[in-house]
Amino acid sequence: MACNSTPIGTYQHLLLNASNTLDPGATPLSAPLRISLAIMMLLMIVVGFLGNTVVCIIVYQRPAMRSAINLLLATLAFSDIMLSLCCMPFTAITLVTVRWHFGDHFCRLSATLYWFFVLEGVAILLIISVDRFLIIVQRQDKLNPRRAKVIIAASWVLSFCISAPSFTGWTFMEVPARAPQCVLGYTEFPAERAYVVTLVVAVFFAPFGVMLCSYLCILNTVRKNAVRVHNQSDSLDLRHLSGAGLRRLRRQQQQASLDLSFKTKAFTTILILFVGFSLCWLPHSVYSLLSAFSRRFYYSASFYTTSTCVLWLSYLKSVFNPIVYCWRIKKFREACIELLPQTFQILPKVPERIQRKIQPSTVYVCNENQSTV
Repeated sequence: MACNSTPIGTYQHLLLNASNTLDPGATPLSAPLRISLAIMMLLMIVVGFLGNTVVCIIVYQRPAMRSAINLLLATLAFSDIMLSLCCMPFTAITLVTVRWHFGDHFCRLSATLYWFFVLEGVAILLIISVDRFLIIVQRQDKLNPRRAKVIIAASWVLSFCISAPSFTGWTFMEVPARAPQCVLGYTEFPAERAYVVTLVVAVFFAPFGVMLCSYLCILNTVRKNAVRVHNQSDSLDLRHLSGAGLRRLRRQQQQASLDLSFKTKAFTTILILFVGFSLCWLPHSVYSLLSAFSRRFYYSASFYTTSTCVLWLSYLKSVFNPIVYCWRIKKFREACIELLPQTFQILPKVPERIQRKIQPSTVYVCNENQSTV
């Protein structure tokens, strides 16, 4: 079932598609394995939808949580929700039936939506990385909620501009029995190959390079700050300080240590998201380039198996983020518990007045320059 609408070389693409459809080497996976992968994908849809929806609800319902970084995280969650709803169910159905039942036009539309929401998620991760770099390395906290909304709107427009040409026919896309989803196909036309390179560079390689440089600089700055705090503590002669001076010095040291700890934890959380993004999308990026440039790879007997594994891994990223939030961010866990119906809450809810006495940090709210990450 071809989805090529490129006016140049249509006849050659139809020939390629015909030979591809009749290719006996494109045998799909065994039925038990396909059903197992489809069931796991349905679980991923449920977990990704519920987890990312909780992130959006938390930011929407609580004005105090609408800091710049939290707005970015909510946008990232929304893009993962749309990816789970608009793409993953059709891939799961195709995995089970080994046929695309939704027509040629929707094939191309689903592929365009796939790249659109993925591009938006990557753009948000890139913005967060640059923001962390400016805060920790350059000591510039310029991103406020208003600027964050403008940047988010611009990222949506840019993602649409990059992904839209795939729907209008700038590249060859196909979903016969060779893949469980409309994927980039092999082409020999320079313009189509140039678009595939642009798409893959925008989705992975360019953001990966910028984020990697940002995190290396952040890691170096955090290490230097830790060494400086340690050296200052060791070099002070406390015997020559008065009582008031000693108390003031201890408060300064505690504040410096707390600030370093907060920045380190925030950096670690974003770094985990970056590692998850890299592991989930590096195979897909290489796979997309090979599909467009290597005829041998595209028409190999293992293409369906490779496509299934790579697509499944790329969808795993939409489930990975809320799991990281729940693991790393205490406020997110508390908000999840509050959103649960009382019948599902095992422990009784502690009154807010008692919470302040027990642990003041549990009722801490963020201003526009602070975040839960």
